[in-house]
Amino acid sequence: MALIAFSLAFVEGMQRNAVRPSRNSSRYIQYGYAVTRSINLRQIEALKAVIENGTISRAAEILHVSQPNMSKLIAHLEADIELQLFERQKGKLKPTDHAMRLYDEIGRIFAGVRQVENAVEAIRRQEQGTLALGVMVTLASSFAPRVISRFLASHRSMFCSIDTLNSLWIVDGLIARKLDVGLVGPMADSPYVKLEPLMKCPLVCIMPLGHHLVEKQVIEPSDLHAAQFVAFPSDTFLGRKIAGVFDSYKVRPKIVTVADNVPTVCQFVAGGLGLALVHPAALDGLEHRLAIRRFEPEVSYYFQLCRSVDSKKANLVDAFAEEVRRVAAEISTTIRG
Repeated sequence: MALIAFSLAFVEGMQRNAVRPSRNSSRYIQYGYAVTRSINLRQIEALKAVIENGTISRAAEILHVSQPNMSKLIAHLEADIELQLFERQKGKLKPTDHAMRLYDEIGRIFAGVRQVENAVEAIRRQEQGTLALGVMVTLASSFAPRVISRFLASHRSMFCSIDTLNSLWIVDGLIARKLDVGLVGPMADSPYVKLEPLMKCPLVCIMPLGHHLVEKQVIEPSDLHAAQFVAFPSDTFLGRKIAGVFDSYKVRPKIVTVADNVPTVCQFVAGGLGLALVHPAALDGLEHRLAIRRFEPEVSYYFQLCRSVDSKKANLVDAFAEEVRRVAAEISTTIRG
């Protein structure tokens, strides 16, 4: 991205002009912090890429650098900050707690950079209005684009930006006025935002085409006992809700993998790894790759439209919210039909 490239050049320019100690120096103070050497933006990008892609080779491809150079970036970053960021296990890199704490901060920084870039683009195009949207991953691939396309069709002078974030970050963005509208999960809450439930309906059971349970029209908990199952993390709202049903019926599926978002879970199931329970709104476009069956007892789940209580773009937000409601109603009708 242009802004990141500019930031990188700026940081590196400062570092070339700065007095830098050797690696044998014990400590020195720069900008009020005690570090061996100052880190640079390229190292931060490398850390982010390795954590998100899992391997040095894939991260190197993403950043268009050689694998040895990527390894050096990570090694130098660990040396510069004097923290171990990865554990080497059987040829693979496992992020340490230190790395994940840094990754959380990096995510906030890059989200802010994207917002600045979007603002620059809006100013350049001299748009009459802008709307910044925060969308959880589950609704980002199908639902949100459907809403935005319709909204822009009737507001042709508008400029919309969309950030895919977790629900808590979306609420933070609304409070900080970095976002105008959010589409979040059921656990998001704050006295500084208005929340409106959307598409409340039962979860469905999805399975690979050709699975032996395809013959059944309704899947019950007992059907999932010892069956290969793709689960959500146990510390998430949906993961806890599904685990609670299994505990109530004393069934123990065979958890083959865990994924923290619905699109990834669906891809695992379509690939033949096992079964899963998901909200049907996430299945748009996957109907020909998965078998979908009703699950009983019903386990309800819903999403929320989220907005600031004192938005300065109330009219635009109202118009967008109305489009969200229309699309949500259409999907709910299809699901019940």
